[in-house]
Amino acid sequence: MFDTMTITKAFASVCGAMLVLLLGGWAAESLYNIDRNNETAGFEILIEEDEDTAEEEEEVVEVAFADVYAEADASAGERLWRQCSACHQLEPGANGVGPYLHGVVDRPKHSVEDFDYSSAFLELEGDWSPDNLSEFIENPRSYAPGTAMAYNGMGDVEDRANLIAYLATFE
Repeated sequence: MFDTMTITKAFASVCGAMLVLLLGGWAAESLYNIDRNNETAGFEILIEEDEDTAEEEEEVVEVAFADVYAEADASAGERLWRQCSACHQLEPGANGVGPYLHGVVDRPKHSVEDFDYSSAFLELEGDWSPDNLSEFIENPRSYAPGTAMAYNGMGDVEDRANLIAYLATFE
Protein backbone atom coordinates (compact mmCIF):
# COMPACT_ATOMS: atom_id res chain seq x y z
CA MET A 1 0.00 0.00 0.00
CA PHE A 2 2.71 2.49 1.00
CA ASP A 3 5.80 2.19 -1.04
CA THR A 4 8.92 4.33 -0.99
CA MET A 5 7.66 6.62 -3.74
CA THR A 6 4.38 7.38 -1.89
CA ILE A 7 6.22 8.23 1.34
CA THR A 8 8.68 10.43 -0.59
CA LYS A 9 5.83 12.30 -2.29
CA ALA A 10 4.03 12.85 1.03
CA PHE A 11 7.22 14.13 2.67
CA ALA A 12 7.96 16.41 -0.28
CA SER A 13 4.40 17.78 -0.15
CA VAL A 14 4.74 18.65 3.53
CA CYS A 15 8.13 20.31 2.93
CA GLY A 16 6.73 22.22 -0.04
CA ALA A 17 3.76 23.46 2.00
CA MET A 18 6.08 24.62 4.79
CA LEU A 19 8.28 26.40 2.27
CA VAL A 20 5.28 28.19 0.74
CA LEU A 21 4.09 29.28 4.22
CA LEU A 22 7.55 30.45 5.19
CA LEU A 23 8.05 32.46 2.01
CA GLY A 24 4.50 33.83 2.21
CA GLY A 25 5.10 35.02 5.76
CA TRP A 26 8.38 36.64 4.76
CA ALA A 27 6.74 38.39 1.78
CA ALA A 28 3.82 39.63 3.89
CA GLU A 29 6.20 40.93 6.57
CA SER A 30 8.26 42.85 4.04
CA LEU A 31 5.16 44.28 2.32
CA TYR A 32 3.22 45.35 5.40
CA ASN A 33 5.93 46.25 7.90
CA ILE A 34 5.80 50.01 8.38
CA ASP A 35 8.76 50.30 10.77
CA ARG A 36 11.95 49.95 8.76
CA ASN A 37 15.16 50.83 10.53
CA ASN A 38 13.28 52.88 13.13
CA GLU A 39 11.77 55.09 10.46
CA THR A 40 8.02 55.32 10.43
CA ALA A 41 6.13 55.29 7.18
CA GLY A 42 3.04 57.36 6.62
CA PHE A 43 1.99 60.73 7.88
CA GLU A 44 2.29 62.13 11.35
CA ILE A 45 -0.91 63.71 12.58
CA LEU A 46 -0.56 66.35 15.25
CA ILE A 47 -3.47 66.73 17.61
CA GLU A 48 -3.74 69.80 19.73
CA GLU A 49 -5.19 69.25 23.17
CA ASP A 50 -7.99 71.45 24.33
CA GLU A 51 -7.79 72.90 27.80
CA ASP A 52 -10.95 70.95 28.66
CA THR A 53 -9.37 67.67 27.53
CA ALA A 54 -6.25 68.28 29.61
CA GLU A 55 -8.35 68.96 32.70
CA GLU A 56 -10.45 65.85 32.20
CA GLU A 57 -7.48 63.53 32.54
CA GLU A 58 -7.73 61.56 35.73
CA GLU A 59 -5.22 62.33 38.39
CA VAL A 60 -3.78 59.32 40.17
CA VAL A 61 -4.41 59.73 43.84
CA GLU A 62 -1.87 57.90 45.95
CA VAL A 63 -3.41 56.58 49.13
CA ALA A 64 -1.28 56.42 52.25
CA PHE A 65 -0.36 52.87 53.22
CA ALA A 66 -1.46 53.46 56.81
CA ASP A 67 -5.01 54.17 55.62
CA VAL A 68 -5.12 51.02 53.51
CA TYR A 69 -3.53 48.94 56.29
CA ALA A 70 -6.16 50.15 58.78
CA GLU A 71 -8.84 48.43 56.69
CA ALA A 72 -6.79 45.40 55.63
CA ASP A 73 -8.36 41.93 55.54
CA ALA A 74 -6.13 39.24 57.07
CA SER A 75 -8.19 36.44 55.50
CA ALA A 76 -7.46 37.86 52.05
CA GLY A 77 -3.78 37.98 53.02
CA GLU A 78 -3.82 34.25 53.73
CA ARG A 79 -4.36 33.61 50.03
CA LEU A 80 -1.42 35.87 49.19
CA TRP A 81 0.78 34.04 51.71
CA ARG A 82 1.13 31.16 49.24
CA GLN A 83 3.59 33.25 47.22
CA CYS A 84 5.81 33.67 50.27
CA SER A 85 5.45 30.12 51.57
CA ALA A 86 7.76 28.79 48.85
CA CYS A 87 10.73 30.27 50.74
CA HIS A 88 9.46 31.27 54.20
CA GLN A 89 7.82 29.44 57.11
CA LEU A 90 5.40 30.72 59.74
CA GLU A 91 6.57 28.38 62.50
CA PRO A 92 8.94 30.07 64.95
CA GLY A 93 12.52 28.97 64.40
CA ALA A 94 11.78 27.05 61.17
CA ASN A 95 13.87 28.81 58.55
CA GLY A 96 13.51 27.90 54.91
CA VAL A 97 15.35 29.54 52.05
CA GLY A 98 14.39 32.76 53.81
CA PRO A 99 13.97 33.42 57.54
CA TYR A 100 10.79 32.40 59.33
CA LEU A 101 8.13 35.12 59.38
CA HIS A 102 6.37 34.30 62.63
CA GLY A 103 6.18 37.60 64.51
CA VAL A 104 7.86 39.55 61.70
CA VAL A 105 5.64 42.62 62.11
CA ASP A 106 7.48 45.11 64.36
CA ARG A 107 10.39 42.67 64.80
CA PRO A 108 13.92 44.11 64.43
CA LYS A 109 15.41 43.57 60.98
CA HIS A 110 17.87 40.70 60.54
CA SER A 111 17.14 39.42 64.05
CA VAL A 112 16.39 35.76 63.31
CA GLU A 113 19.04 33.59 64.91
CA ASP A 114 20.68 30.84 62.88
CA PHE A 115 19.88 32.53 59.58
CA ASP A 116 22.64 33.73 57.28
CA TYR A 117 21.45 37.15 56.06
CA SER A 118 22.93 38.72 52.94
CA SER A 119 25.12 41.79 53.37
CA ALA A 120 22.31 43.89 51.87
CA PHE A 121 20.06 42.97 54.81
CA LEU A 122 22.75 43.40 57.40
CA GLU A 123 23.06 47.06 56.35
CA LEU A 124 19.36 47.72 57.07
CA GLU A 125 18.46 49.27 60.39
CA GLY A 126 15.26 49.52 62.39
CA ASP A 127 12.21 47.31 62.74
CA TRP A 128 9.89 45.65 60.24
CA SER A 129 7.04 48.09 60.77
CA PRO A 130 4.02 47.64 58.47
CA ASP A 131 5.24 50.59 56.37
CA ASN A 132 8.75 49.12 56.04
CA LEU A 133 7.34 45.70 55.18
CA SER A 134 5.13 47.26 52.54
CA GLU A 135 8.05 49.07 50.92
CA PHE A 136 10.10 45.88 50.97
CA ILE A 137 7.34 43.66 49.56
CA GLU A 138 6.62 46.20 46.82
CA ASN A 139 10.14 45.91 45.41
CA PRO A 140 12.70 43.94 47.46
CA ARG A 141 15.61 44.75 45.15
CA SER A 142 15.18 48.51 45.42
CA TYR A 143 14.57 48.39 49.19
CA ALA A 144 17.67 46.28 49.83
CA PRO A 145 19.94 46.51 46.79
CA GLY A 146 22.03 43.37 46.48
CA THR A 147 19.53 41.16 48.27
CA ALA A 148 19.56 37.47 47.47
CA MET A 149 15.75 37.41 47.51
CA ALA A 150 14.50 36.53 44.03
CA TYR A 151 10.91 37.78 44.51
CA ASN A 152 9.90 40.49 42.01
CA GLY A 153 7.53 42.31 44.32
CA MET A 154 3.82 42.93 44.87
CA GLY A 155 2.57 46.11 43.24
CA ASP A 156 -0.96 46.36 44.64
CA VAL A 157 -1.05 48.32 47.91
CA GLU A 158 -4.20 46.53 49.09
CA ASP A 159 -2.62 43.12 48.55
CA ARG A 160 0.45 44.20 50.51
CA ALA A 161 -1.73 45.51 53.35
CA ASN A 162 -3.75 42.27 53.44
CA LEU A 163 -0.60 40.15 53.49
CA ILE A 164 0.96 42.17 56.29
CA ALA A 165 -2.31 42.01 58.26
CA TYR A 166 -2.19 38.22 57.87
CA LEU A 167 1.44 38.10 59.03
CA ALA A 168 0.51 40.27 62.03
CA THR A 169 -1.82 37.54 63.27
CA PHE A 170 1.23 35.36 63.99
CA GLU A 171 2.81 36.80 67.11
